Amino acid sequence: MNISLRQLRAFVELAKTQSFTVAAQNLFITQSALSSLIKQMERSLGLQLFDRSTRRVQLSDVGKDLYPLVDKILLDLGSVLDEAASLKALKKGIVRIAAPQLLSSTVIPTVIAQFHQHYPDIQVQLYDCGVEQVANKVLAAEVDFGVGPERDSSVEIQSTLLFESPFHVVLPPQHPLAQAEHLSWQQLQGQALILLQGQFTKRLSGDLDSTEHGPELNLKPAHLVSFMSTALSMVHAGLGLTVCMPYARPLVERYGLVMRPISNPAVYRRFYIYERSARTLAPAATAFKNRLLDAF
Repeated sequence: MNISLRQLRAFVELAKTQSFTVAAQNLFITQSALSSLIKQMERSLGLQLFDRSTRRVQLSDVGKDLYPLVDKILLDLGSVLDEAASLKALKKGIVRIAAPQLLSSTVIPTVIAQFHQHYPDIQVQLYDCGVEQVANKVLAAEVDFGVGPERDSSVEIQSTLLFESPFHVVLPPQHPLAQAEHLSWQQLQGQALILLQGQFTKRLSGDLDSTEHGPELNLKPAHLVSFMSTALSMVHAGLGLTVCMPYARPLVERYGLVMRPISNPAVYRRFYIYERSARTLAPAATAFKNRLLDAF
């Protein structure tokens, strides 16, 4: 059995108008084409759908039974097509993104606000979490994509470079080192450093060890904390200095602190957009991903 969409539409239109002439006009086809569609549908079903006379055409008893079902099919299909058009035109949709707590409290809210100005009917859900949780949320399909620093590769996740940036030191404006435009890692030796525990400090130590100045540099943090907001609060309280990415500037300035780039050697961090491999993003998620790439 092979019933086409054109046949279903012809059936419904003829049932509504009870006129080959009017139905053909409404469908923008000839009467002979309409008659052919109805006959093809009747042959495929093995049923007579209409009772025809020289004066009028009307649904047969079996046609009356089938009409509400076919009409519902076309209405549901119309809803599907309308929904698809809205999604394609970015008139509706949901974007779910996972990002580390610091990015979530600085840059990303601004990107969401800018995106909302262009696409007010798209909902963006931000999942702020620990750095190590980003990939897990992507793999579990809890989010469309995640943003985070470079991590070990996985065949299940594909990555797109978002930005690359050197570390900056954060310190009180009255600190003697704050007078310099650039600082070196050597100048931070002997300072009370407040660093993030876990992969952050391990990777930073490894990166410094791999430079030509590695033997001279030894990261011995005075404090290890879980969140950058805690580190900044401790710097504000005069307990030491911390290092972070320049995207943290809005939060740094909120604490009344200043940032200076660290060079000699410059240590960079790459941040990526992570998404599941072999999975196509919805139009809304693709649009937000592009907006995020533009923002950086």
